[in-house]
Amino acid sequence: MVKVKICGITNEEDALLAVKLGADALGFIFAPSPRRITPQEAKRIIDILPPFIDRVGVFVNEEISRVKGIAQFCSLTTLQFHGDESPWYCSQVPPKVIKSFSVRNEIPQRIFEYRVDAYLLDTFCEKKRGGTGRAFNWEIARKVVELNFPLILSGGLTPHNVKDAVKKVRPYAVDVGSGVEDYPGKKSKEKLREFIQNAKEDV
Repeated sequence: MVKVKICGITNEEDALLAVKLGADALGFIFAPSPRRITPQEAKRIIDILPPFIDRVGVFVNEEISRVKGIAQFCSLTTLQFHGDESPWYCSQVPPKVIKSFSVRNEIPQRIFEYRVDAYLLDTFCEKKRGGTGRAFNWEIARKVVELNFPLILSGGLTPHNVKDAVKKVRPYAVDVGSGVEDYPGKKSKEKLREFIQNAKEDV
């Protein structure tokens, strides 16, 4: 069954609701974003989460020392990089690493340079590092899955299209932020419930 990551968590209510509804991972953004959270705020939320929930820190071109410090302080289980981080950079940080790649019209060739725990594909945008709310051609993602890369599908996913996305791509996981929000940083109970249910429904 596909895993579900709810990204851009900013408050305890949304975090606990997402977990209750069946989310496998929560994402905390430490880079410039309308959903940015401080390490202190993230730690308060993480400290009340039940066991076995993956706690993902999202960073963009951050100093390695600061990434390591936040990861330790917040007890993060996975680090997700959305910038220009090199393969060497990704090899220097614990514990598990997700590297994001922006998709235009073909498989990003840089993906073959990295040895990370999972690869996240998102929609290319000149002005944003993720959170675009726009989908890309899922056929590209399906080709990556066929190469036996552990793929996390992101970009423009909503409660209405996630079932079709899972059926066509068969990713390891799906990642959603803006697609389940009432407004940036505040999740919608109904959208969360519908998204998780549709993603995990056998297709």
